[in-house]
Amino acid sequence: MPGRLPRLTRRGEFLRVAGRGRKIARPGLVLQALSGTGGPLRLGFTATKRIGGAVIRNRAKRRLREAVRLTLSVSPPEGWDLVLVAREATPTRPFGALLRDLRGALRQAGVPLPGTMPEASP
Repeated sequence: MPGRLPRLTRRGEFLRVAGRGRKIARPGLVLQALSGTGGPLRLGFTATKRIGGAVIRNRAKRRLREAVRLTLSVSPPEGWDLVLVAREATPTRPFGALLRDLRGALRQAGVPLPGTMPEASP
């Protein structure tokens, strides 16, 4: 079983991904993805007070962490910084739909998913 994936922890790291990365919105989450970091995959999770109190925000982040664990922990792609932002629907969205939202956003951002072949460059 692989260990925990590295995290983004500093405000500056989150701002760099938000400023330079691609932003993909889905009903259950917003994905901000920055490629070319040269290091291992790093993740950040955030939820604003707009979606609810501390209990609701923590539930939303736990659900996002679990969705990422199920999707990326087996073979995490190198060279990406990803920030997942919870939306109002995140705490109550059916978990299968949340997984589909994440996978679709990752595909749209160009993040290689485990079990898929990377697209060949011309």
